[in-house]
Amino acid sequence: MSMFSTGILVLTSPLHTLPLRIAPVLSSAAQVVERTLYVHLHPGLNLGVGGGQPRPVFIPPVVDLSSLITGLYSNAANVCGHLDVRVLLTNVRAQPNNASSPETGGTGVACNPFPSPQPLSHSPEVVLTDFALQDPGQSPLVAQCLQRYTGYCYVCTPGLASVLLHPQLQKLEEEVEKEGQKDDWDSRSERMETYSEVVVGGTFDRLHGAHKTLLNISCLLANKRFLIGVCDQELLKKKVLKELIEPYALRVQRLHEFLQDVKPSLQYEIVPLSDPFGPSVIDAQLQCIVVSEETRRGGEAVNKKRLENGLPGLVLHEIQLLKDAHHTEMEEEKISSSSLRSRLLGTLLTDPEQNKSHLPLVPYVIGLTGSSGSGKSSIAQQLEAMGAVRIDSDQLGHETYQPGEVAYNRVLEEFGSDLINEDKTINRRALGRKVFGNKERLKALTDIVWPEIAVLVKERIQQAREEGKQVCVVDAAVLLEAGWTDIVHEVWVAVIPEEEAVSRITARDGVSQEDAVRRLQSQWPNTQQVEQANVVLCTLWEPEITQKQVRKAWDLLQKRIQQSREGAKPPS
Repeated sequence: MSMFSTGILVLTSPLHTLPLRIAPVLSSAAQVVERTLYVHLHPGLNLGVGGGQPRPVFIPPVVDLSSLITGLYSNAANVCGHLDVRVLLTNVRAQPNNASSPETGGTGVACNPFPSPQPLSHSPEVVLTDFALQDPGQSPLVAQCLQRYTGYCYVCTPGLASVLLHPQLQKLEEEVEKEGQKDDWDSRSERMETYSEVVVGGTFDRLHGAHKTLLNISCLLANKRFLIGVCDQELLKKKVLKELIEPYALRVQRLHEFLQDVKPSLQYEIVPLSDPFGPSVIDAQLQCIVVSEETRRGGEAVNKKRLENGLPGLVLHEIQLLKDAHHTEMEEEKISSSSLRSRLLGTLLTDPEQNKSHLPLVPYVIGLTGSSGSGKSSIAQQLEAMGAVRIDSDQLGHETYQPGEVAYNRVLEEFGSDLINEDKTINRRALGRKVFGNKERLKALTDIVWPEIAVLVKERIQQAREEGKQVCVVDAAVLLEAGWTDIVHEVWVAVIPEEEAVSRITARDGVSQEDAVRRLQSQWPNTQQVEQANVVLCTLWEPEITQKQVRKAWDLLQKRIQQSREGAKPPS
């Protein structure tokens, strides 16, 4: 079966039977769609022969629908986590009692959610449905009917394909028939209370199923305006692996795209949060705040502040946390951004630069860097144990200060012969005092020493090449500052929270906390290093967890090396 980048899934089963179908439907859809899967809900839609060409209608926001959305995103995380699933709500709105019901397929203007086809951020190339065929011979007519229906609702790519998922779902047909094919919205489903203006807050890093559940249900609750506070600056400092949090502008862009797809009729306002409350405690128009079991106390704190400010409290609408079926021992049981960030450790975050054709593919050279206390050297030792040649730039730096070396004479010329010890070596502690706190003098020193270290690194790489070694790891704290990225194929960065780094430095080197902080402040911060990283590792947790990260990074590296070498071979 052909694969499509973007698809739209039209769910027609009765609302109370859909929970039985979600997992197999999504699993089947994942065999056809590989990137974005939109979900359009029209319970009771008849695509069969004799019903005429159906049209979309408004369906009311009911509690069962909220539960369905939660279950849909939860199942999506379990069975098709690679797909960007988005539940569309343009056709979900409360209607007057005399409006046509979903079952009638009413076509009155008042019940038309789509006066014109809605554009989506990714145009669907295929439409899929769970519609249950009574006769396999109906397939062509049902497919045609489905394509027309979808084109009436959304802007699709020309030549929209269609796929009927009924063969994969036949086992469920008897269960559905037992439950009945018709939805009775008034008697079976409790209507949701909706509000003019709704507010939520969060980090919204790497938009995942739990975020989407929160946003979708908020869109269900909101009739006019939806205010979203996005954590920034101060609120990110205590986050796990904060260096891997997407930039604020990117998170906002992805939020806006998702929301415009889901319910374009709402007025969206996305604002940065530098404190836990933001505008939620001063905006008199807000009526409802959406929280989870985990953030309910935050919602209650918002209401306390509002009352202090002379504003009425907000309705707290609590949603379920989504369980993460794939979490490890070090991760939270719920679906969370911190777990997703931890899974990025050891993987390729950005492709290696393509302008390094001057570097031979053998050996493949990794530049490993990180701030003091980051555990960089322990990672280098593990990679060495796995088969890499370790090149210790700090050790090479000591060599450059030896009598007879080029840097030796230049350092004495620049900083004075009073630095010479009795054994003719340079007193590096005295040299350090001369450059400490003086950026110009420090630069004068590094301009002498760093190029000489780079020469020695290249010599070691050449030696490894002559010995037939496949991988070299250049262990270098100053890799990025010194501009040595042009002698390595990939940059790997070890990160650690500053407070942990300070603790490690003071314990290891016997210096004060103030000295440890000053040392870290003299180096590139983690965020700046991560910006240039191809791979990021973190030694914050137990050694076994670091070992797993390094093993994963090494195994993935071997695959990349194999692919790059196969790509470099001339065609046979």
